[in-house]
Amino acid sequence: METLKFVYYKEDRKWIGWFEEYPDYRSQGKTLEELKANLRDIYEDIRSETISHIRRYGELSVG
Repeated sequence: METLKFVYYKEDRKWIGWFEEYPDYRSQGKTLEELKANLRDIYEDIRSETISHIRRYGELSVG
């Protein structure tokens, strides 16, 4: 099982969050558990390349 870090906060009556690695793809839920489920769905779309033009982040050693 893979583990990804995500950022989240509560605004009014909903939870909003996104993966650190994919900050362009945000989701929300009425509960924290619903937000997590929605983020899992987004991740499956990213992995299956259902979402196009995904901006990715990497590291590069130089010098």
